Amino acid sequence: MKFVHLSDIHLGPPGMTIGGLDPYDRLARALGHIAEHHRDAGFVVISGDLTEYAEREAYARLRQALTMLPMPVRLMMGNHDDRDVFFDVFRDHPRDADGYVNHATDLREGRFIFCDTVETGRDEGHFGPGRLRWLTEQLAGCERAFLFFHHNPLHIGDPSADGYSLRDEDQGPLRDLLKANAQKVAYMFFGHVHAPLCGTMSGIAFSGVPSTMMQRIPNLTPAEHTAIGPLEPAYRVVLVRGEDVVIHQIPFAYEGELDWFANT
Repeated sequence: MKFVHLSDIHLGPPGMTIGGLDPYDRLARALGHIAEHHRDAGFVVISGDLTEYAEREAYARLRQALTMLPMPVRLMMGNHDDRDVFFDVFRDHPRDADGYVNHATDLREGRFIFCDTVETGRDEGHFGPGRLRWLTEQLAGCERAFLFFHHNPLHIGDPSADGYSLRDEDQGPLRDLLKANAQKVAYMFFGHVHAPLCGTMSGIAFSGVPSTMMQRIPNLTPAEHTAIGPLEPAYRVVLVRGEDVVIHQIPFAYEGELDWFANT
């Protein structure tokens, strides 16, 4: 099966730009590219920071933009989002019993679990006892799982970015849960960092997706700041091929010349 992962789209009202870029134009180009080239995808997930300032109008623009896609879309909360405003527009979107945008879906390849890591008014990620209990129940009820977060659930070695990852007091319990379920968690995905990332957490492979807007350039020395700029945006196409997971990065906004070659 195939699905598409994009993140950190940072929509605003008409006319709003960020660093000279129009978030809506970037999103429309990404969605148009997906609709043209990946109509066979099972779903699209946008892993948070759906908006820049959480205006109702921004969520309404997102709802309209998603009509471009022929497949289901899974939405997640980021630290730039507001649940109440989100649910005012996406009234039927699933949530858990505590009102978090936690939801899951079972497909032939396993259970796809979308986790809400947002604490209102905070930029760092939170995943307290209630949300940990929800994830524990989701993992207990399946044989194979794919996990999605907005915040990076581990420190990535960029000091200025690590202050905005999942907070330390939540990383430990989550790590313990992952270790206890390492045999069934096939892969983890997140956004938030605005950078192409890959690695393992407690032996479980993860992938961090670039933004459709600005991209972060890692600064791996002790510093308060990390560079960010209008580098090429991208989304990811994920292929689940039996027990294998293959991820392709798609630079949807590239308009330069290309050479074409055959495999013969």
